[in-house]
Amino acid sequence: MRAARSKRRSASEPAAEAETISAARQRVLDCLKRRGPLATAEVAASLDMTSVAARQHLSALADAGLVACATQPPQGRGRPAAMWDLTERSRQAFPDRHAELTVGLLEAMRQAVGPEGVHRIVEVRARDQAQQYAAALPGESTSLRRRVEALAAMRSAEGYMAEVREVGRGEYHLIEHHCPICDAAKTCLGLCDAELEVFRRCLGRGVRVERIEHMLSQGRRCTYRIMRA
Repeated sequence: MRAARSKRRSASEPAAEAETISAARQRVLDCLKRRGPLATAEVAASLDMTSVAARQHLSALADAGLVACATQPPQGRGRPAAMWDLTERSRQAFPDRHAELTVGLLEAMRQAVGPEGVHRIVEVRARDQAQQYAAALPGESTSLRRRVEALAAMRSAEGYMAEVREVGRGEYHLIEHHCPICDAAKTCLGLCDAELEVFRRCLGRGVRVERIEHMLSQGRRCTYRIMRA
C-alpha cells in the first residue's frame, strides 16, 4: 500500500469546511473507531467490501483529514505494516452531546444549590481560568499586542476561532468568531460576564477590557476592546 500523499492536510491543520460523509465512509470511520488501527485489507474484510473500495474510502477520508496512515514495525519477518487510524478531527463525525450535557448540569446545579450557588461556582471557575491564562501569557513587560495574541491563541485552541486586530495606536480587538459554550451561556448568562472578568484578570492591572459585540445580543461574534488604561 502506498503511503498517504504529501499534499494531504496534516491532522493539526484546520479543516476548510465541514464535509458531508457518505454512509459507506461513515462505516469505515465506525470500524476504525471500534477496532483501529487497521490495514486496508482488514478494513475491507471487516466491512465486506473489496480492498480497492476500502482504499478509495480511506484515501478520501485522509484527504478530509479524518484518518491518517502510519507505518508500524512488522510482527516478525516481513515488510512494515501500513495502518490506518482516526485523527483528532474525526471526532466531528461522531455524535457529540456535551453541549446538551452542560446545559443539563447547569440546570441540575440550579435546582440543587440555587441561583446564588451557581453564581459562586461560575466565579470559582472564572478565577481558576484566569490564573491558568495568566500563567501561560508572556510577562507584563511584553508588549500588549503579544499578550493579547497569546490569549487569542489559547482561546482558538479551545474552539473560539479567535483573532486579534489592531484598530488604533495601542488599541486591539480580540474577536471570537465562534462560541463553543453558546448553549450553556444562553442558560447561564453569568458565564459571559465571567469570561469578560477572566480577560481583565489575566491581562492584569493597567489594561482595560470591554465587550463591544456580543453573540447573545444579536452580534455576529463576540468582540473585546483591549487597551492600556
